[in-house]
Amino acid sequence: MAETKGLNVTPDQIAEAVKRVMTALQGDSGKTVSGKPSGGKLDAGRDYPLAIKRPDLVKSAGGMGLDEITLEKVISGKIQFDDVKTRPETLEFQAQIADSVGRPRLASNLRRAAEMTRIPDARVLEMYNALRPYRSTKQELLDIAKELETEYKANICAKLVREAVEAYEKRGRLRQD
Repeated sequence: MAETKGLNVTPDQIAEAVKRVMTALQGDSGKTVSGKPSGGKLDAGRDYPLAIKRPDLVKSAGGMGLDEITLEKVISGKIQFDDVKTRPETLEFQAQIADSVGRPRLASNLRRAAEMTRIPDARVLEMYNALRPYRSTKQELLDIAKELETEYKANICAKLVREAVEAYEKRGRLRQD
């Protein structure tokens, strides 16, 4: 049984999860398109799903390709959670696909998620808690927005925090000192 951060996961549970993911990924024709996307942008008709049609573009944060990530490596401990985190480039590719089918909000969410991959997990949780109503002052939230921009180059996330400040201010949801 594998144990990671308090979670007990059996090899059977891992195998079932991998099986479901692989089934979902293979729900398309399975044809791979080679070469670069035309105009530098991906297109849903040509490139989606990425794992099937453009596996050359899908790499983990640790630089592993999909073919290098196996159940055996996970069970043996050769692959850890940090080895398979999503790269910001992969999320940008998904955003391009969302744009190509007229889903700008989804594309924006994916781009914001790409920015968040550069922020340490513990800091993301701290920011999340700070964004809850009545938890932070206006200045504390503005400081978070500035940190997002300057330390993590997360401009989309910073904009979202500033929008939250405006909404909280209008609705009286900021902590008062």
